[in-house]
Amino acid sequence: MAWAVADVALHVAGIPNVPLPSWFLDAQLCHALDDAGIDAVLTDVPDRFAAWPAFEDHGIAPGSGLRLLRRPPPPTSPWPEGTVKVTYTSGSTGTPKGIPLTSSALESVAASIVGATASLGIRRHLALLPLPTLLENVAGLHASVLAHAECVLPARTGVGAGELDVPRLLAVLGMHAPQSVILVPELLRALVIARTRGWSAPPGLAFAAVGGAAVAPDLLAEAATLGLPVYEGYGLSECASVVCLNVPGANRPGSVGRPLPHARVEVDATGEVHVRGAVAAGSTEVATGDLGEFDSDGYLHLRGRRRNVFITSLGRNVSPEWIERELLRAPEIAHALAFGESRPRPVALLAPVDPSVSDTALAVAVERANARLPEYAQVCEWARMPRLTPADGTLTPNGRPRRERVAALHAERLARLGAVSVPQQESR
Repeated sequence: MAWAVADVALHVAGIPNVPLPSWFLDAQLCHALDDAGIDAVLTDVPDRFAAWPAFEDHGIAPGSGLRLLRRPPPPTSPWPEGTVKVTYTSGSTGTPKGIPLTSSALESVAASIVGATASLGIRRHLALLPLPTLLENVAGLHASVLAHAECVLPARTGVGAGELDVPRLLAVLGMHAPQSVILVPELLRALVIARTRGWSAPPGLAFAAVGGAAVAPDLLAEAATLGLPVYEGYGLSECASVVCLNVPGANRPGSVGRPLPHARVEVDATGEVHVRGAVAAGSTEVATGDLGEFDSDGYLHLRGRRRNVFITSLGRNVSPEWIERELLRAPEIAHALAFGESRPRPVALLAPVDPSVSDTALAVAVERANARLPEYAQVCEWARMPRLTPADGTLTPNGRPRRERVAALHAERLARLGAVSVPQQESR
């Protein structure tokens, strides 16, 4: 609660604010502190900053009740004029990247979300994701404040940078009976499994937005069949979070929805998605690196990441996300990563949903996926791997696979499948 009070107060006052995720390693934290030119810290874990003696303890800050630490400010701000929030996302090397955002960008996104969901009359949102996560920060906390709705902030939700505590998650959902939540694909999968085992969603739950990473179409379809009101969206930190969103009455499964009112979205001649509107401070347009297309009704369909596209030894350009999406339609597979640079055919690393899933079951799942793919994109070999987690750096906190990290950790498995070219950057 104190974190949310401080965050909203700083936003209203126009004071630049840098949310620092608790899951950052000390090296990442140090980088963010210096990169952002942070001269004051509000925290409930002051011991984390003991390694930086330049910060002096100034006691308890009024209003939030958080500990205030200070150090001399830098001579100039490293950020463009108008920056009120800098959100950090981990890069492929683990070094956080700061993205400056203006109040107008953040407020435009929050207003679009409030408008898009107004017909649902949402009065209680449950924040499941950590608040430093921009998606929850903007679409959860700030949208709730703008709508004069309640935003429930449990101390423990079962969702963090480490392993997911599913019993705790289900208990929190039952205890607070929200009308809306924000999910990443891993949370959605956990709720779908729980639902098949007899768990019932809160009766008032009307809107469960899912984003942060690609969602398997069959997972969305199963969620809908089980009565979960799930709607896929799309956004980027460089665009102040949400750009497109499916909503009741305008929902096309398989797409990420139509652009929200604040965003102007175009697809260029190469298939890359470009966004104008609420973008990073100092920018007018964001070339997202995502490949996509609009259908005739204006829904955006994503096809993968431009920088992840590999070229087979037969000269075919293939988006690995295309293959992965087909693999992830299998309920036995939790995570899938495809590789194919300079190979005749792609190979894949597969993480089963449970260690008890047999190799035979995975082989059948691969066969089913291959039946939906052209020959040049079919998986010719695969290997098991453990499930990916943010704790070991193989997933971002939003649930996106870090390709380079996965390839490095499982180099021997990949070597047994043949030589593989490791991508230089991870999927966002």
